Amino acid sequence: MTPSRHPDRTPSLVFANAAGEITDYPELDMAGRSGGHFSRPNLEDLIPLPEGSDLFVMPGRNPVGIDPETGEPLLVAENPLDPHAGLQAVAAFMSPAHTAIHWAGFEKSKADLPHLPLYAYTAVGWLDGRFWVSAFRSDPDQRQEMNRFQPEKLIHRTEQWLRQNEQNRLIQHLGKCCLTYRCPAAINYFLRKFEAPLPTSPVCNAQCLGCISLQPSGCCPSTQDRINFVPTPKEIAEIAVPHLKTVKGGVASFGQGCEGEPLLQADTIEQAILLIRKQTDKGTVNLNSNASLPAAVDRLAHAGLDSLRVSMNSAQPVYHQRYYRPKGFTFDSVKQSIRIMKQHGRFVSLNYFILPGFTDDPAEFAALCELISEYSPDFLQLRNLNMDPDWYFDSLQFEEGGPPMGIRAWLRELKKRFPRLRYGYFNPPLR
Repeated sequence: MTPSRHPDRTPSLVFANAAGEITDYPELDMAGRSGGHFSRPNLEDLIPLPEGSDLFVMPGRNPVGIDPETGEPLLVAENPLDPHAGLQAVAAFMSPAHTAIHWAGFEKSKADLPHLPLYAYTAVGWLDGRFWVSAFRSDPDQRQEMNRFQPEKLIHRTEQWLRQNEQNRLIQHLGKCCLTYRCPAAINYFLRKFEAPLPTSPVCNAQCLGCISLQPSGCCPSTQDRINFVPTPKEIAEIAVPHLKTVKGGVASFGQGCEGEPLLQADTIEQAILLIRKQTDKGTVNLNSNASLPAAVDRLAHAGLDSLRVSMNSAQPVYHQRYYRPKGFTFDSVKQSIRIMKQHGRFVSLNYFILPGFTDDPAEFAALCELISEYSPDFLQLRNLNMDPDWYFDSLQFEEGGPPMGIRAWLRELKKRFPRLRYGYFNPPLR
């Protein structure tokens, strides 16, 4: 029998002891958090924990549950099953193509705790023998489903390809991404599927709070190593051309999690795009970027860049500045890059980081609507913010513009106002 897509009652709170052993506590309902607000998720906002997701314990964070009778949030300050066993809150890190409606209900036990690692922390509960999360599937595309392949065959195929391409440094780099980090983009390259990554830049012109490839000593650890060389146009084309020629609806993307800002290597990328397009007109050449250098974007569009994905935590300049901590560019630079791509008739996505309580803040919603109205992006990618939420709100010195709208209401209103805007999670193929 296929399990119900939504539960018929609210799942229970889950927590862990000091040893990391997770259990449920039926005396309290699970809580979801949106900014500083705790609430019981609506049943339609709950789905089974997606396959390929992980559960994380959060040291120094106490769980918050909901009183089933009153609906009030309750902080759990000690393990209710064994006061001597220790207590940690629990969250879900969902597999790709899923977007959070609430982040996990927890509060810090003290102010000076180390930051949580750079993952997204979604509210999770337990009911009827399974975990449930407050989230929805935001893209039907299965390009990063980890059950699509047999690990042994992937390893064999990757190692064989690495031996055959020993002189190409970029292929060797992607081999490490595939075999060591299990990067879904690198895996897709070696499987000849979907979207191939083309990292190019070891340097960046921003110091993003949540950078996943480079963090200062003493901060939370980055999740992977950054590329330490600039590949040649030939090395890039040796990856992109066969991929675009052979993969139906294939995408090749500059700008990956294992690099800095690709626009800083505009000369190399321009020559690579020209070389790629001399050999094939198939597929989509995409750039994931902070969109900081409009003149470089203009050059790449002239060379044949098909689409630009603009990473954006906020449509409000003050919060964009505080998150990206840019060196030599402003939010106006970002908007000008979007305008240039649209003037070239090219496709623009906003890689819009989702964090309940910030994304659906009324002032942030108004700013995003103004941006969409003026610059007409084509696609909104609903990507969860991979960062300790408390750290994020504190660092941005966030001030509420009013009670959060709720992520579902936020998305519903966007679709009503902008019916031609598309929504998803991944870079869509354009040809």
